[in-house]
Amino acid sequence: MPIEILMPALSPTMEKGNLAKWLKKEGDKVAPGDVIAEIETDKATMEVEAIDEGTLAKIVVPEGSQDVPVNQLIAVLAADGEDVRAAAASGGSAPKAAAAPEPAKVEAPKAEPAKAEAPAAPAPAAPAPAVAPASNGDRVFSSPLARRLAKDAGIDLSKVKGSGPRGRVVAADVEAARSGGTAVAAAPAAKAPAAPPAPVQAPSTVLEQARAYYEPGTYEEVPLDGMRRVIAQRMTEARQTVPTFYLNVDCDVDALLKLREELNKSAPEKDGKPTYKLSVNDFVIKAYALAFQQVPEANQVWGGDRYLRLKHSDIGVAVAIDGGKGLLTPIIRKAELKTLSAISNETRELALRARNKKLAPNEYQGGSSAISNLGMFGMKNFTAIINPPHATILAVGTSEQRAVVKGGQLAVATQMTVTLSCDHRVMDGAGGAQLLTAFKTIIEKPMSMLV
Repeated sequence: MPIEILMPALSPTMEKGNLAKWLKKEGDKVAPGDVIAEIETDKATMEVEAIDEGTLAKIVVPEGSQDVPVNQLIAVLAADGEDVRAAAASGGSAPKAAAAPEPAKVEAPKAEPAKAEAPAAPAPAAPAPAVAPASNGDRVFSSPLARRLAKDAGIDLSKVKGSGPRGRVVAADVEAARSGGTAVAAAPAAKAPAAPPAPVQAPSTVLEQARAYYEPGTYEEVPLDGMRRVIAQRMTEARQTVPTFYLNVDCDVDALLKLREELNKSAPEKDGKPTYKLSVNDFVIKAYALAFQQVPEANQVWGGDRYLRLKHSDIGVAVAIDGGKGLLTPIIRKAELKTLSAISNETRELALRARNKKLAPNEYQGGSSAISNLGMFGMKNFTAIINPPHATILAVGTSEQRAVVKGGQLAVATQMTVTLSCDHRVMDGAGGAQLLTAFKTIIEKPMSMLV
């Protein structure tokens, strides 16, 4: 029997992706573990491995296809000993990637016994509830995204017909049920759930408004790529849903700069090159991680009706993608336990792969908080937008010499302004101040990071 190869979900939130490249061609033998294709998401380019053995009988979705939905048939594999031509013939044809999902098929519900005696008078047509998908007992097989969309829309998943593998309900089914009028309230007596945050305004409307201000030929239209589109949606949602307050403090970094210079000079060499080269940002990551350990109530994220308090300090570092195409935030896991040299080398390696969009989902998802450092661009101070589920983000400005008062005397000191954005649902002003004070103490006494 032919084996269907479906578009994989490379992360819990992935709905669609681009089929960048096929690494196998029709007629090639495939073994479990062989890399057969490359899939591009808004965040990274991932390799797809085969899980079955056989011959690639038919490629249904050609390479270069955009916005291929998760669980869409992309290829057909002929099992070992199976006729390849027959398997290819049963594989269907390539779908239109840009086509809107068809509404879920519906069947009229069976008449209840009490209503069977009623006269068969014509009645106004009404949308019928969708047939329940394949299930096991009371369990309805559905994707995490489908469950979230159904909850937001008040749709009973047991009334939605699934179009995924083995009748699994996917996001497209929920959207079809909602737009086709087949939605059934999950709790009729309960109050309707609050509407989700308004998405970014429809591109067509915004585009028409923007075009009205400029003469034709005086501008170039640059379509959004997947990453920039996701950034726009997530940052809009963050601004609308996260009640944020800001705290900032000036840190004296003269001692840090001196220690950094000494450590870099004493770095051992390998193959004629130093094994590490510390940056100010490496010290910032370490100090921020240690501050969370000193203020554990700040090391938590919003969970709706509870907090998720984290044991380790997993610190994300914002990395800009060349050409203004967006940014990724690779995470330094258990940063409080790592040496400065380990943090430095890991940050450089992750940043390089981030710029090439080669990060795996587990390398940029989750974490305690994030750091956005624009000091290298000469920015004195700024505020950063929290990226949920994080409850904080630290914005780091440049290090510069400033006139300060020390012991009643005017002096010159190298200072760095940092601004902490805090989710007020997770912590109050005092909690944010404790975290920022702990960071300032550590960063101004950098030797404490070495013990």
